[in-house]
Amino acid sequence: MKRIGARSLLVLVLGALLVLSACGGGGKKNIAIGPPASETNNLSKIILDAYGIGDGDYKAFQEAFGAAADGVQDGNIDISIGILGLPAASIESLQASAGDVKMISLSDDAIAKIEAESGYKRFTIPKESYDFLTEDVQTVTAFAILMGNTDTIDEELGYELAKSMIENASENTHAQAKQMILENALNGAEGLLIHPGAKKYYEEQGLTVNNEVAELTATAGKRKTELTLGTGSQGGTYYPLGGEMANLWNKYIDGINVTNMETGASVENLSSISKGQMDLGMTVHVPALNALNGKADFEGNPVKNAAFIGHIYPEVVQIVTREKMKINGFEDLK
Repeated sequence: MKRIGARSLLVLVLGALLVLSACGGGGKKNIAIGPPASETNNLSKIILDAYGIGDGDYKAFQEAFGAAADGVQDGNIDISIGILGLPAASIESLQASAGDVKMISLSDDAIAKIEAESGYKRFTIPKESYDFLTEDVQTVTAFAILMGNTDTIDEELGYELAKSMIENASENTHAQAKQMILENALNGAEGLLIHPGAKKYYEEQGLTVNNEVAELTATAGKRKTELTLGTGSQGGTYYPLGGEMANLWNKYIDGINVTNMETGASVENLSSISKGQMDLGMTVHVPALNALNGKADFEGNPVKNAAFIGHIYPEVVQIVTREKMKINGFEDLK
């Protein structure tokens, strides 16, 4: 019988490991958890912790969702976690390219733990949301909102920004723009300071606003003409939607030019407003509450110059993999 040398044995072992890896077995999984200092990154860790999955149990990819979706398509990322509008164009594009996208549901126990540790609430993604779904998906959701810098957005401008978001939303071609209606205008505002201009507009439209009103240092006489809107990554929802919002503000509000900026999204936008580097920012309402109260990423450094201007759309946590990864849920990673 021919003996196998040590070198040949090593080659055989490495080959077996590669086969196991390709089939979704063995080794740490590659999980895209969102860019550093983003709400996706923060929530991803809460989700994984709900399953008892710690930092050392997986390899973290801190990619924006567009890049993460490319990684899923290429097979370099096993699971990607995103906070996106429903349906998300990036997920539809991934399915068109890969053809075997699978969406992961969260367990009841995990959802209960996530609800207890964050402002996210249970949400059911109907199977009709995507062609590739065969059953409803259980997840969590929050609200995307617009926050304004109280040092640069005066009362009149805050009024016009809120008014344009509602009254010109029909001209915004992004799928999520249909959510910017008066009935939804205060979704996500609970617990936040509201911009006095936005409050004035909503009350004129018959809404009851119970929020505490923010104090402004901004005045119309010293209004900036060039304003910056912080959005998110180009592969997500914020950037394209924010671009269309900016275009409509520029069209209907005299004397200003709003430029949408690609950013790391919620946390970065709120931090930039705090530092006076940004005038408007799109964010999930949960980090906005943390910013106001000096919690989580803003521990000891509350943001004192940001106020709610309006609701944008529901933010739904969507977790995708591919059938070839043979992952049915986070339970498979333990």
